[in-house]
Amino acid sequence: MSCHSVARPEDDSVATSYRTIAVVGPPNSGKTTLYNRLTGLRQKVGNFPGVTVEHHVGTIRTAEGEEVALIDLPGIYSLNPKSEDERVAVDVLNGVMPGMARPDAVIVVLNSNNLHTHLVLAGRVIALGLPTLVLLNMADELYKQNGAVDVLALARELHSPVALVSAVTGQGLEAVTNFLSASSPAANPLELPVMGSTRHVREWAVRVGESASYRRPATPVWTRRLDNVFLHRIWGPIIFAVVVIAVFQLIFAAGKPLQDMLQSALDSTGTWVGAALPDGMLRSLVINGIWKGTGSVLVFLPQILLLFLAIGILEDSGYLARAAVIADRTMSSVGLNGKSFIPLLSAYACAVPAIMSTRTIESKRDRIATILIAPFMTCSARLPVYTMVIAAFIPSRALLGPFLGTRAAAMLSLYILGFLMAVFTARILKSTILRSKDAPFILEMPPYRWPVPASLGMRVLDRGKAFLYRAGTVIMLVSLLLWAATNFPMHNGQPPAIQDSVVATVGHFIEPVIRPLGFDWKIGVGLVTSLAAREVIIATLGTLNGIDAEVHSFDLQQALQHELTLPAAVALLVFFAFAMQCMSTLAVVRRETNGWKWPAAQFVYMTLVAYVSAFAAYHIAGYFIH
Repeated sequence: MSCHSVARPEDDSVATSYRTIAVVGPPNSGKTTLYNRLTGLRQKVGNFPGVTVEHHVGTIRTAEGEEVALIDLPGIYSLNPKSEDERVAVDVLNGVMPGMARPDAVIVVLNSNNLHTHLVLAGRVIALGLPTLVLLNMADELYKQNGAVDVLALARELHSPVALVSAVTGQGLEAVTNFLSASSPAANPLELPVMGSTRHVREWAVRVGESASYRRPATPVWTRRLDNVFLHRIWGPIIFAVVVIAVFQLIFAAGKPLQDMLQSALDSTGTWVGAALPDGMLRSLVINGIWKGTGSVLVFLPQILLLFLAIGILEDSGYLARAAVIADRTMSSVGLNGKSFIPLLSAYACAVPAIMSTRTIESKRDRIATILIAPFMTCSARLPVYTMVIAAFIPSRALLGPFLGTRAAAMLSLYILGFLMAVFTARILKSTILRSKDAPFILEMPPYRWPVPASLGMRVLDRGKAFLYRAGTVIMLVSLLLWAATNFPMHNGQPPAIQDSVVATVGHFIEPVIRPLGFDWKIGVGLVTSLAAREVIIATLGTLNGIDAEVHSFDLQQALQHELTLPAAVALLVFFAFAMQCMSTLAVVRRETNGWKWPAAQFVYMTLVAYVSAFAAYHIAGYFIH
């Protein structure tokens, strides 16, 4: 059976018009890669009504030129929901999700290299009675490793069209448009042991696979050899540490030239915009309020995109799952299991989706513990603050030749500091108020594969758009408020001196509280505004110090050197490593825990930890640094 056609179980058919198609499949089936290839950039992210589960909605054109909506459902193994992700997928397929109609058809994406296990999901989806297309993904790997399957025989067994495809190469994907354009097979009940025991369902899946002459491909020799190294009790953790160090060195080594180029472009544009505007309040509003505030954060976009790119490569290559196995040894020592690793690792990008991804953790106590410690992981919003302070106070020197510099080492130490505090907090939680029985850690190992550049590119672009949206909304709004607070009250039609402004009044009010940390009133204002978003402190300090756009980055670093001593800079970094300065994260925690009890406790605890740790860091650093 060719990969370029759809095998149908019978010819008797009736015409069907599809408007909405649900795409469902198990984790590690390549569903997301396939979805991205089908929809390209014609997709948007949203939340299902009434829940925090994210979903992508994209469009695909039929052969007749009509657009059909594809809904990418969360990856699931069965229709017996144990987590919120699975419950949402089941509700959508059954048509009981509030605010959403039942899909007109379903595309089930399975890993052709693990068909016996994944057929369980396909059988239960088909039994729902919706027109269903079964796509056996990773056909290129199936053939390469001497695997085989009779697609037509499998279609007859499932009573649904089946096609062999490869999301990586694009092979056979015209089967989707053929499915949308062609007539749908007439209803033919499929007898499945959907209500039987798990053992009976698995036995059915094996029988179906045998009837379709399925031969599972042999595990590649190089996969076994790599696992022998990456999962080694000694070499595995060492390699993991090397990978982490390489990521942070990449952020500085490759990110700095890109940042300089972007800074130059922003400076040139700011000069041009300023020259086109007349002197007065309007020019001050646009340049000092909008351009300087948002531009001070936008300049860190290259480092943030590099971080997302690195995480995407680790995930798509299959190494991330191995890292979860390695991390399980550490997780188990603090009462968590390896399933907490993926949310905690994704928290390095952003705590919001990381907290949402904890829905895959079956144990409620483990899930709450993971939610509470996730903000300790250093998210990308802290990255601009770290980069700015480190660049201002730490000279760039080599520690391990070209492999590790002083600035990358300082950045890495802050990431480790956050991780250690997360582990410490988890240990306290799991030994006291969230004590529970140990749960077994079961994870399906995806094969090693080369990441797909197009899929990686779309993922990085999606995260970049989210960052730009944040800069264009939250950060711009705070920048405008700061501009107003620094330009009022007016005196004879002129803005006041900075020390006589509204913002100075606020800063001086909180200065006695933060003075023991080595911070002045300007840093205090930055700490308050950073509650909206951590990186806002950069825009705040730029506004308070009247930094010109032409020399913004270097000038801001010089201003910091005047505002802070080196011990105070260390205290500021430690404070940001621990403090909960993200209202959106608190809002998500409230939604995920159905109340304000946990987010309030989380905010108080993290603020106290940040203050006490910064106080200790300031005095310890002051003792050793003269």
